[in-house]
Amino acid sequence: MKKKIVLIVPVLAILAIVGYWGFEKLGGNTPIEITLIENSPESLAGITYRGTPGNEALGEVFKKMEAKKGLHPGSQLHTIYEVEPAGKLDTMLVFVGINQMHPIADLEYRSFENSSYLLAKIQSNKWVMASPKTVKEKLQTYALENNLELTGVYIDKIVSDEEVQVIAPIK
Repeated sequence: MKKKIVLIVPVLAILAIVGYWGFEKLGGNTPIEITLIENSPESLAGITYRGTPGNEALGEVFKKMEAKKGLHPGSQLHTIYEVEPAGKLDTMLVFVGINQMHPIADLEYRSFENSSYLLAKIQSNKWVMASPKTVKEKLQTYALENNLELTGVYIDKIVSDEEVQVIAPIK
């Protein structure tokens, strides 16, 4: 029995060290950078999806917006989760769009009247990226500490597989 413990403890220690090293290499401990931007958030053109997360129609919305993104160089994919699902069968309401100064035919257009916003930059591998809940909490804490009032709208800007920015307009 003692021989098993003598073997198991070092193996578990090595696994823990390797696991932490991997987590660190993927950017798991990279801090969330929050900046106050004195400008209006970019206007968006896109599609609102209402349905369940597993529905094929949601995938089609993302494919359509990726195609539109390809037609408009310099644009980035944005999402606004107005109603987040608690489970796989719950209804969600999400706006998927690209940043555009002018409306695009057959797409909804959303502009923001706010004169400033908080920008949170999250840079890490998607496997260890901070959760949306964690990012919102950090933004709310930053706003509270700086006497700012957020609108409650959070716009996710997908820069790359390794970088997401969250835009939180200020009232």
